[in-house]
Amino acid sequence: MSEIETIPLATGQKAYFASDFHLGTPSHQQSRERERVIVDWLDTISADAAVIFLVGDVFDFWFEYKRSIPKGFIRLQGKLAELTDAGTRIVLFTGNHDMWMNDYFTQEMGIPVYRQPRRYIIGEKRFFIGHGDGLGPGDYVYKRLKTVFESGLARRLFRWLHPDLGIGMAHAWSRRSRVSNQKKGEEHFLGEEREWLWQYAREVEAKAHHDYYIFGHRHLPLDLAVTTNSRYINLGEWVFAKTYGVFDGKTMSLLEWK
Repeated sequence: MSEIETIPLATGQKAYFASDFHLGTPSHQQSRERERVIVDWLDTISADAAVIFLVGDVFDFWFEYKRSIPKGFIRLQGKLAELTDAGTRIVLFTGNHDMWMNDYFTQEMGIPVYRQPRRYIIGEKRFFIGHGDGLGPGDYVYKRLKTVFESGLARRLFRWLHPDLGIGMAHAWSRRSRVSNQKKGEEHFLGEEREWLWQYAREVEAKAHHDYYIFGHRHLPLDLAVTTNSRYINLGEWVFAKTYGVFDGKTMSLLEWK
């Protein structure tokens, strides 16, 4: 388990959380429109944001070659650079769609990129934050595939492909994904005993207390009790619902951006 990092909140400051933008799907035009909405959200919350957590699957596909990155999403990158230059702290987690991030965001914008869940004290509350893929019981096929995809060998082999071929193949694969083919309202609450991230939060809570467990990946906004003084928050997604979390130093809330 990671060390605990402390992030203080000054009076009036907040911590924001969002995940699963999936920029790049289901079409270029829809993705461009979503990017503008996300930039508008970032611009608005910058007034009181002490820290912004982007909790995975920001991109529907991402790969960093040694000297190039996928084209597009320049408005988001520009806004993130503007925010970090102004002193707003941004923390980025990889998801299952953008696990092949490397050091581009860190070098260019000073944004740390994490691949595993991390623990924070924000204000006076304890947070456990991660994308959520590969956690909890079951889904053994994906867990094995993730181990392969995250290996250095897989990255090297993919890098040998010409970007037009490699990125084209990745986008074709991505179009078969759940988020590309789902419709608004298709994700349903399965009941606590079948929500694997809730079960994972229960396992971690039995070993160390956290006030909030913050995950994405599920594409369904959820706020569930883990224990009497601990909650599991799933941030939902931005392809349809545009939901996000905000912590004001005392209370964690799930909201929808209009």
